[in-house]
Amino acid sequence: MGTPDFAVPSLKILIDNGCEISAVVTAPDKPRGRGQELSPTPIKQLALQHNLSVLQPESLKDPALVRHLHNLSPDIIVVVAFRILPRDVFILPKLGSFNLHASLLPKYRGAAPINWAIINGEKETGVTTFFLQDKVDTGNILLQARTPITDEDNVGTIHDKLADIGAEIVLHTVKLIEQGKANPRSQDESLSSPAPKIFKDDCRIRWNQSAVAIHNFIRGLSPYPAAFTKHSGKVVKIYKSKVLEHTSKELPGSVVATATSLAVSTGDATLQLLELQQEGRKKMDVEEFLRGYKIASDERFE
Repeated sequence: MGTPDFAVPSLKILIDNGCEISAVVTAPDKPRGRGQELSPTPIKQLALQHNLSVLQPESLKDPALVRHLHNLSPDIIVVVAFRILPRDVFILPKLGSFNLHASLLPKYRGAAPINWAIINGEKETGVTTFFLQDKVDTGNILLQARTPITDEDNVGTIHDKLADIGAEIVLHTVKLIEQGKANPRSQDESLSSPAPKIFKDDCRIRWNQSAVAIHNFIRGLSPYPAAFTKHSGKVVKIYKSKVLEHTSKELPGSVVATATSLAVSTGDATLQLLELQQEGRKKMDVEEFLRGYKIASDERFE
């Protein structure tokens, strides 16, 4: 069970290693692009390439779906980047249902674990497989794998790393369960932290924060949904930045602009902006951006 690109390596590794996949459950096709043509999910595309049965229920509580899954009599349900399963579904398999989560649980429970790990300045993250329980992201842990977060990483790079690491862990978890060697352990509730869904209004930069905090905020929202600020009432998205060493004495949000560079004062230091996007335009490096965007050193981002 899965939908986006993050889930593709996990399905692929199960296929490549000869696991018998009785069905693939994914989201319904959605209209995409200018033509609004119906487009299959990445998981459906891979499943069809391998002639796998694909189910696309509107509701996971549909009794017909539950009956269909019951008739399939699965040994295991593997969940990667999918919706919350109702109890009637996740209790069906003989050997249980497990989920791959993109954090080192119990840290960063919720919909946006990669974003929040980077926003909070974590130096390490990872993936966790765990048995599903009624309460989201709280089930007993099966396996975990770790990876560092460098100062240059953003959501895009960590997403891709964790998708590949996660696939290996998914396969290993399936094998352990199959062999009766799984040794699940409970999560330490005292170490839990939230990773709630991020909405558009959450993405606005607050320039009175420290330069490091803003830099992490930009990385933690790049390339999607993207941190933004406003200038002359227009939205400017920022995808990449660099913290400069010197202390800023200007008001937070104050701009220092040259023909080829753009820096902004923060609550302590100065932040150099390296990749931006103005409304209605494509994402650009700062030099290209400044060739078509007028902003002077006496102006401020809002």
